[in-house]
Amino acid sequence: MRRRCCCRSQPNAPHRCQQDQRNPLMSLVDSVRKVIVPIHKEGYVFIAIALVATIVLANLWSPFGWIGAIITVWICYFFRDPVRITPQREGLVISPADGRVSQIASALPPPELNLPAEPMTRISIFMNVFDCHVNRAPVPGRIVKMAYTPGLFLNAELDKASDDNERNALAIETSAGIVGVVQIAGLIARRIVPFVKEGDVIGTGERFGLIRFGSRVDVYLPVGVTPLVGEGQTAFAGETVLADFTGSEPVARIFRGI
Repeated sequence: MRRRCCCRSQPNAPHRCQQDQRNPLMSLVDSVRKVIVPIHKEGYVFIAIALVATIVLANLWSPFGWIGAIITVWICYFFRDPVRITPQREGLVISPADGRVSQIASALPPPELNLPAEPMTRISIFMNVFDCHVNRAPVPGRIVKMAYTPGLFLNAELDKASDDNERNALAIETSAGIVGVVQIAGLIARRIVPFVKEGDVIGTGERFGLIRFGSRVDVYLPVGVTPLVGEGQTAFAGETVLADFTGSEPVARIFRGI
């Protein structure tokens, strides 16, 4: 018995069966695109340098070439920029970074943000060298203050790293108050790359910067806002709910995308 084509019932529609047979290569390409995670453009120069170094090392001695290839793959992995699905409900505070919630404490905000010298709830997220380092806005609003402060390169997990390390601080004005976000360099991190400037209006989940090779991001919440995450929890930039200004989010939730 001959198998009837499912497209015959729609004579004017494109013949999907023939398309699938004629374009197997395109189907394969589409499948690969869905699996491969995009790489942020900030990583292109490092990848190019690693590739050149790998070729040179391989010509000197083949085992060196394999080492260079592994390092090149790791650099590609480090600068990955995955698609994230950000919850857009008003009042939510979303994680600005991938990593582990290393500390939740009451602390004074950085003085360069010109915020009131009163303790705020600080949620610290530590990013190791295997985490995605593209940072995303935790709330929608206008960047009313942005300040870069040079400093040391201590272990980003240390509490004093918030005061002593090189950092880039942003104050984002929202309808519920000002939220502080601080990118902190670490032992290996030597470069904080901002994508925004003071006065910009940014939406929740939009990319605002990147820290190269291990670091930390602190989020300062207004007084009275209760965190919905716990220390030791893994957070995902643009997806994990850190807090809720409206107080209607009963438990911490993680929204996973691609």
